[in-house]
Order: sequence, then C-alpha cells, then structure tokens
Amino acid sequence: MKDQFQFKVSDIVKRKHFEKAMILAGHEGINRMVKWVHIVEATSIRNLLKGHELILSTGIAWKEDKELFISLVEELIQQNAAGLCIEIDTYISEIPQEVIALANEHQFPIILFPEEVPFVEITQDIHTDIINQQYQKISNLENYSQRLNKRLLSVETYEDILQFIFSALDMQIVFFPKNQQPVFVPENSPEENQIILQEIEAAKQEPNSYIASAPIFLFGQEFAELSVYSKEIPISEYNLLILDRTATALAQHLLRDLYVEEKKRVEEFEWLQGWLEGDYSAAEIQNYLWDNRNKLRTNDGVVLITKLVHTAEKPLSDITYFKLLIRSVFEQNGFSVFSVEKRNEIILILLNHRGSKNLKNRIKKAIESILGSEFIKKQTSAQFLIAAGKVVEPLTEIHRSYQTAKETLRIQQKMTNRQTFQFYEDLHLYRLISQMSSQTDLQELLSEYLQPVIQYDLQYNAKLFETLKVYLECNGSKQETANRLFIVRQTLYHRLQKLENLLGADFMEHEKRVAIEFMLLVHEYLYASQPGTGLDAHSSIR
Repeated sequence: MKDQFQFKVSDIVKRKHFEKAMILAGHEGINRMVKWVHIVEATSIRNLLKGHELILSTGIAWKEDKELFISLVEELIQQNAAGLCIEIDTYISEIPQEVIALANEHQFPIILFPEEVPFVEITQDIHTDIINQQYQKISNLENYSQRLNKRLLSVETYEDILQFIFSALDMQIVFFPKNQQPVFVPENSPEENQIILQEIEAAKQEPNSYIASAPIFLFGQEFAELSVYSKEIPISEYNLLILDRTATALAQHLLRDLYVEEKKRVEEFEWLQGWLEGDYSAAEIQNYLWDNRNKLRTNDGVVLITKLVHTAEKPLSDITYFKLLIRSVFEQNGFSVFSVEKRNEIILILLNHRGSKNLKNRIKKAIESILGSEFIKKQTSAQFLIAAGKVVEPLTEIHRSYQTAKETLRIQQKMTNRQTFQFYEDLHLYRLISQMSSQTDLQELLSEYLQPVIQYDLQYNAKLFETLKVYLECNGSKQETANRLFIVRQTLYHRLQKLENLLGADFMEHEKRVAIEFMLLVHEYLYASQPGTGLDAHSSIR
C-alpha cells in the first residue's frame, strides 16, 4: 500500500536515543501507529489522551505502588495508547510481572531505557518528523486532487477514475453503481470477489479498520458507493481523505454523463411526440427501445404530466437539472423514463420494470421524493401539479394513457381541494362529470338542484351552501357539522330548517341526497377555478 504516513512503534525504536532501549513486553504490538509523544508523570491520564500516543515516563508517580502502576497501564490500553517507555533505575528498578503479563495479553509495547535519556530531545525529534510528514501528507493530497481534477476533463468512463485511486493507494477498490454489478480494481477471481463483498457488507454492521466506504449522492439519492479494502495495514486518515476526494470526483463525472445524456434526449422530442399520439406499431416501439438499450421486462407503462405553475416571473432555475432529478428518482423506483418538454409542462412516459401490483405506490414514493428534494424546496417561485394517466398495456396504447393524463390535469386544476399529484383512477365521479359536461347542460342540472340555496345566500349571505356541503360530508351528524363550521347547535338547526324549506324535507333521503352531493361536485368542477369568493360564480347560474 502506498502510504508513507504510518509511523509505528517499530520505527521509533530505531531512532536516536533508543540505541540501548529494549522491548520488555508487548512485542506483538510494535506495529501500533504513533501519532504523538507525551511525557507523563501522573497517575491518571484518561482525559489527556486521544489515542496512538507514545508515553515517556520515569515512573516517579507510581514507584512504590504496584496497583497504581497496573491501573495506569490499563488506562493506557483502554485509551489506545501506542506504548509506554520507562526510564529504569532513576525512580524504579524493575517492572512487576503483573504489568508485563497485562502488556503481553493486550500486545501493548513496554520499552525500557536502561539509563537516563533526554525526554525533551526525544519528543522534539519525533514531533519534528511527525509534523513534517503531516505537511507532506497535505501536499500529496493537494497534488492528488489537482491531478484528479485534470483527469476529469479527459476521462471517458468511471473505470479510469477507479484506476487512478488504485494507483495512488495500491489497495483493492470496489465500486457499487446503483442496481448494477460491483466493479473490482484490480480484477480478482469470483471466489475472492465474493469474500471481499462479504467483508464489506459485514463492516457496515461492525466497523473494520481495514475497510472504508464513501457513498456517492446525486440529487439527494445514493447513486453509488466506493469502497477500499486493505489486506495488511489498517486504513489511515490519509487513505480516507483520498477516498473522499475520489468519491466527489466520481459524483461530478456521473453527473456530467447524466447531463450530457439528458441534453441528447432533447433530440428525441419528435419521435416521442409521435408515440404519445399513437403513430407507431409495436415493432417500431420495440426497435426504438432496443436502440436506446432499454430491455423491456414488462409491457405496461403510464404517462405523467408535470405542470409548472409559476407564481412569479422568475422561471424554474434549471429545467435540465429538474429533468435529471425526475429521471434519477423514477429509475431508482423501477421505471425507464422518456420525457417531452412542452412550454410549462414535462410529459413523462414511464415504462415499468417491476411487478404491476405496487406500481402506483412506487410512483407515489418517487413523486414524494422529488417534491421533498432540496432542489425543489429552493424553487420558491414555482408550484407543481403532477397528473398520472391510466396504466396501459401494451405500449402501443401509451396514447390512451396520455389522453387520460391530460384529462386528469384538466380536472385537477378545477378541484377545490387541489392535490399536488393526482391519479386518473382516483377521480371517479369527477371523470363522469367531465364526460357529461361535453354532452349535457350541467348548469341547467345544477340550477335545478341548488339554485334556491345559491339564490338565498346571494340575497342574505346566510352561508347555507357551505352548511349543506359540510352537513353532507359529515353524513348528517349535527354535532360534527356544528364543530366544523364553528357555530352553536341552535344556529345549525336554524340553517337546516332553511335548507328543508328550500330543498324539501326529503333532501337527506338516499336518492335525492346522492343527486345533491353529485351536484355539489358539479358546482366545484364548473366554478372552483374561478377567482373570487365563489358568490360571483353563483351569480352566473341565476
């Protein structure tokens, strides 16, 4: 592994002032990493250490207390110190066997100086080397980043970036693209790959100092993961920084590829428009999908229309980025996405790659993810309506889904309780009203059932129309109706009596009630999208 920054105990004992030193215990721990050197003459140092410190001491603090000595060594082991160097015959003449046994058990090096040594000179010598190495580390990291950024300008595939980090670290590199097979650099046998994958997976549950991973996010979604695996030496902070920089570079490269791909899709507009109009045969559609490397796993699809409703003159900040966001999220939920942009609408053809049973839930999940993204939250000047058409099969019927998506959007814009996204199959009575409106004079029907109430409200502002609507929604519960209208029961009784006088005492009987409820929906369909309080709209059917 190419990492010159692992300063170990075995390196320390080869330095000046350690010529006559001997390792008394913990020989198996001489590869412990050393990050700093401390001179300690205290009996408790638990709060003074950060880990990987080499401790120098004369032993004056515990020279006559074996139990205190043992306790100190236990603290050093618990705080992950690199080792303990003791000057013999100045204050202590021997090391208790219990301390030696404890050090051997935990592979904790204890080094003895047989004569007086200058601790200050030792710390200056080692610290100078450590600081120089830290400066070198920063320099190398900056150099790596600059070379990587230059490489980004010319690389064709992400494999080039994987080779680049491998050449820097000389460790096993594993790249996990979302919904694709992992990529190994260098290549191994299938058996070796399987073992590495199992160890990486296990490290997610229990951290492993020989394995490190960095997620790669695009549009707030985890798009891939980059892992490094070391067989011999624990992964250092320097390795982690290299991993982090490389993960960022991969994210930029993948985003660039997606952006270029999205730009190319603009050229597909005419063909996709013909598909939406029902111009192509099954064979033509199949050939088009093959040309776009899209292997069908099912034969069903659905059309969504995303309408951008601008509340200010400022448009959506980056329509291409918005389409990339849509594509990325829907693909992760099991759809292939083809898009057509028309003025303030983006028409999406979604081809299903999974089972049909949970298709609607996957669309909902994707839409919620898009609307909850940071990009959308920042678009304070725009609102969205998303209308989903009917799921169709085979794909030659996509034009039917498109027509129903347009119908959904039309109805959606007329609804009082407008939802951000709506499915055609959930519209029920609104679809019936929409069809009736092209063949029947709905205003005449509306006038027949609701004109007396509307006229009375216009004349006396009695709020009978609102009371009727809430009373029906509450299934005739007077208490619930009064609570929702924030009025006392006596006021409600007075209004209900007026409604009986205007609509007839039988207005709550089944058939008449259903007709009135239907007319309330008709009223909403015809007038909810008009400006004003609603009374202005009422006046048009007097």
